[in-house]
Amino acid sequence: MWDYLKSLLYGLLELIHNGITGIGIGTNFAWGLAIIVLTLLVRLLMHPLTSKQMKSMEKMQKLQPQLKVLQEKYADDKDELNRQTMALYQENKINPASGCLPLIIQLPIFILLYGVLYDLTKTAEFTNVTFLGVNLGGSVLTTIAEALGGLTDATTGELIPTEQLGFIMVFLTAFANLGTLFSNLGVWIFNFILLALIAWLTWYQQHLTSAGNPQMAMMNWFMPLFLTFICFGLPGGVLLYWGVSSLMGIIHQVRVKKKTNEEMKVKPILYKEKPKTK
Repeated sequence: MWDYLKSLLYGLLELIHNGITGIGIGTNFAWGLAIIVLTLLVRLLMHPLTSKQMKSMEKMQKLQPQLKVLQEKYADDKDELNRQTMALYQENKINPASGCLPLIIQLPIFILLYGVLYDLTKTAEFTNVTFLGVNLGGSVLTTIAEALGGLTDATTGELIPTEQLGFIMVFLTAFANLGTLFSNLGVWIFNFILLALIAWLTWYQQHLTSAGNPQMAMMNWFMPLFLTFICFGLPGGVLLYWGVSSLMGIIHQVRVKKKTNEEMKVKPILYKEKPKTK
């Protein structure tokens, strides 16, 4: 089943690529454009679910003061607190579970794309394919290793396969050979810049999502750092997909945020002031 889905995604990616090359664009550049077009298609298909997710999250942020009042009033009655909370959500047309669905759907697509690009790197047609300087088949780790002339096993003296390269191994070697690293700057710098851009986009998107919620302040920094660490080993093509998708998500989120702010201004307020406790 998984292999079948991978073949379908590869077929779609190749179809888009062939269509782009058919209008006279070079095959290397066309792979990057094909990934961007695929990203646009996925975002377009996900648009209804993503809109519901973003609206629910924005409205839940706006309802935090009212939720706090409910929590204080029904601190000793959890069942009633749950009923009142759900009533508040229903009144404002919020589905708390809607935030997870787009992520659940996008994750398999992300994993499938990783598998497709990883398989493509093993083919002759995808060797050293670049898009605006980004090596689509190589990760930050593998491009840095390539700039260093490859990493060798200290025991056997043989080159270490790219899939076995570790974060600490690569960066300790790079730090010890800075001259070689920066003399081959063009080999790895564009993948690194794309990774840095994704880290910033992740931080900014997290900031938009958790604005006004001090409890989420820690996540604003943890998630970008965690995802950046994961992305060091991802192919440039996957990073391109992730970066374009994140940028589109931010643009969409800003628009939804503005619209939701206007809608919430006319919504009835459950409590105008803190209720008196008995």
